[in-house]
Amino acid sequence: MTTQSASVAREGQVENPDGRVELVDTAALHDPALSNHDLVPVPVARRTWNTYNYTALWVGMSHNIPSWLLASGLVAAGMSWQQAVFIILAANVIVLIPILLNGHGGTKYGIPFPVLARSSFGVFGANLPALIRALAATCWFGVQTWIGGEGIFLLAGKMFGSGWANAGHFGGFAWTQWLSFFVFWLIEIAIIVRGIDTLKHFENWAAPVVLVAAIALLVYMWHKAGGVGDILSQPGTLHGHAFWKAFGPSLMGMIGFWATLSLNISDFTRFGGSQKQQALGQTYGLPTTMTLFALLSVFVTSASEKVYGEVIWDPIQLAARINNWVGTLLALATVMVATLAVNVAANLVSPSYDFANAVPKHINFRRGALITCVLSVLIMPWKLVSDPDIYIFTWLNFVGAILGPVAGILLADYWFVRRRNLVVRDLYTRGRGLYWYRGGWNWIAVLSFVVAALLAGGGSYSALDAKGNKTGPFPADGMIPFLKPLADYGWIVGLVSAAIIYTVLMKATKAPVSYDNSAAPADGDEEGVTV
Repeated sequence: MTTQSASVAREGQVENPDGRVELVDTAALHDPALSNHDLVPVPVARRTWNTYNYTALWVGMSHNIPSWLLASGLVAAGMSWQQAVFIILAANVIVLIPILLNGHGGTKYGIPFPVLARSSFGVFGANLPALIRALAATCWFGVQTWIGGEGIFLLAGKMFGSGWANAGHFGGFAWTQWLSFFVFWLIEIAIIVRGIDTLKHFENWAAPVVLVAAIALLVYMWHKAGGVGDILSQPGTLHGHAFWKAFGPSLMGMIGFWATLSLNISDFTRFGGSQKQQALGQTYGLPTTMTLFALLSVFVTSASEKVYGEVIWDPIQLAARINNWVGTLLALATVMVATLAVNVAANLVSPSYDFANAVPKHINFRRGALITCVLSVLIMPWKLVSDPDIYIFTWLNFVGAILGPVAGILLADYWFVRRRNLVVRDLYTRGRGLYWYRGGWNWIAVLSFVVAALLAGGGSYSALDAKGNKTGPFPADGMIPFLKPLADYGWIVGLVSAAIIYTVLMKATKAPVSYDNSAAPADGDEEGVTV
């Protein structure tokens, strides 16, 4: 029997020459507690996404209102525009590393994030990181939907006049703004329920459209202003110790912007035509686009100060100021397309898989998407976006601190503990196999997550304003005061500490990680495993 034949008999899978693995033994895929149509491995023949698809995915996701506002938040905090753009570039280069590393398993095995997490957390324990990721994405989805609804509200106001904008209020907003929010919400549902292929095609055309429109807005504003404004010549107000004190939270906040995708990127890379295509596509798409968009936001905003006599960072408000009616409609329509592109891909795909993973017998991808949409309203996103301090320096940092440990555990398990070798069949098997651990939970992963999350997020604190009032929900001295110094670097603290703790404990306890070549039986008996 050849080595490959023995491997097929032992693990029920075959590795193609390009490194991608195909599951041959599909008997394990019929357990309704662990599998449904949306969670099973994508056959190699259907893994067709190429470099452009991944580049377009990231271009589409990066061109959105919150990413446009990132530079403004840093400039408002006292940084120069050069410092702000540099921090955004550095953060996206850093976060690209775990994105590429965690994306490898998706392309190799064709599995989504919650299934990939089963190797480290256990076949049932994977619901812990999956649901944490799902709740974070649900909050993001609500925020972006509110922003998209604001675009519709202003667009309709241009068409229907002051009666629309000045309609009766309830809940602090005009009823027409609530209507706009729910219209945008329904458009997103209409896209995602048609499946992942529809999303791919939408991203393919949305990415270049939004980029061209953003450049056109820059040309229009510079023409109106007759050049650049004063922002480009303004120095930052933070120097020396003050700058470095703000640098950590700022960098972690920018990393936190895409920390969620560093976990579930395999939801997309599972469709990859090759490792090279997905890696190059993401490298071309993420850091370059985020940096370019930050530059565009700075240049356009600087010109807006000369044209309108005030700094307007919000592109929706800026588009509403354009006197040309057709130009305003095109600008606001582009804003909505951009928001749709990022929100459906970045914030709706993952929780759809994550909720499906929790109860696959009753929840499929589409039902998971509907659950996400309902929850996104219940979290009241209009309150989350009302305060920039809470949005950037509290919410983003805290999310990064919690998700960093999950990313660290996934990386350590796949790259260091298992050395990229998974038995796909066992990811869908309960009662036995490599990933059953104790009752379907790997308590080493849970312990590593809890300890690392405490280290990373336990010191979360709220800054004080000029009057000495808190600007966020946490105590000024931190939830756990002696951990406060770590909070400014929460994401990296969480990732590194979780990776180290998990690797050390898995090695120390000699947890089984693979089947021995000496004929471990295909029924999942743990005899013949190596550590």
